[in-house]
Amino acid sequence: ITAVLGMAAGCAQVEQSALNPFNWFGQDEPVTTTVAAPAGSRDPRPVVSQVTSVSVEQMPGGAILRAVGVPAQQGYWAAELVEVPNAAPGVLSYRFRAAPPPQQTRVSTQASREIVAATFISDQRLAGTREIQVLGAQASRSVRR
Repeated sequence: ITAVLGMAAGCAQVEQSALNPFNWFGQDEPVTTTVAAPAGSRDPRPVVSQVTSVSVEQMPGGAILRAVGVPAQQGYWAAELVEVPNAAPGVLSYRFRAAPPPQQTRVSTQASREIVAATFISDQRLAGTREIQVLGAQASRSVRR
């Protein structure tokens, strides 16, 4: 009985440790940032208006960062999370960029405008990272360890 109780007590510690993949990065939350656009940026795609959710899924060799963004109107395409050089230690920042439609389209509902972008982040890149931010033009989100 003592061995079983000892193992059960150990489970509570693992449940709240960084080794548990379910709490590797926490829930996403809104973040306010003032990351300026890099000088001489050659990416013509605008930053989406809002980032509505961010998740990090652990994979062999790293993690997949996935974000949902909402542009101003329907038809945006070629979505990508573009890394932003950041001076803050332990923070990775990405801009959520997408190409606008070639002609004017409807605005319609938020659900009809949602687009998803993802990127792989290696274990080496994640070492020492405590926060990941995905930046939109008006609303951004982040996840923390």
